[in-house]
Formats: sequence, structure tokens, C-alpha cells
Amino acid sequence: QVQLVESGGGLVQAGGSLRLSCAAAGRTFGSGAMGWFRQAPGKEREFVAAIRWNSGRTYYSDSVKGRFTISGDNAKNTLYLQMNSVKPEDTAVYYCAAGYPVAVTVVSNYNYWGQGTQVTVSS
Repeated sequence: QVQLVESGGGLVQAGGSLRLSCAAAGRTFGSGAMGWFRQAPGKEREFVAAIRWNSGRTYYSDSVKGRFTISGDNAKNTLYLQMNSVKPEDTAVYYCAAGYPVAVTVVSNYNYWGQGTQVTVSS
């Protein structure tokens, strides 16, 4: 029933920008949180950024602070990730997640996941 659909991924040169979107359908997460995670080949899925809807508080991994910005439109139940000054190491499949996590950085704390969108950064 619940579906999360990511869009906006693609190929971008180092130093460039990209904006990812995630539309949630079938349920609203206004009392919870949504976040972005990424996974590169051979590596574990890692936290990128998250936002708690009610408080508006945002969280970022150290590797993306100052470069990425997470935001959302509660009315549309849509999440965004503005990626600026991208680096080759940002290359990964980016996943949108939603749920009611106590700790927003933990993968297993989210109940719903999108299929992912590929982001490739060329040097």
C-alpha cells in the first residue's frame, strides 16, 4: 500500500548539482521522519540526511554537511535532497526512507523504502 518513489538521479560532473525527490503515497508521515540513505557497490547502506516533520529538525552525515540540504513539503508528503558540490565518492544508489525512528541515522529503524535512484558523479 505504502509506496516511496525517488526521482532526479542521473549522471553529473564533480562540482555540479543535483536534486532528488521522493514522493510518498498511501500514507503520510507527519508524525515521523523521512530520510535519505545511499549504498555504493560492496558497501553497507549509509545514512545521508533526515528530517523530522513535526519539529523540522534536520540531520546530516559528516560527509555531506555543508553540501547537501534536505527539505520537504508536508502537504505533498514529498521529500527533497539538494546535492551541491558533488564528489565522485557521492556515487551510489540513493534510497528514500520513511517511518517513526527514535534514531534517524539507523537503517533498521525505518519501515518503508523506495526502490532507489542511481547517482553517478564523474571526475
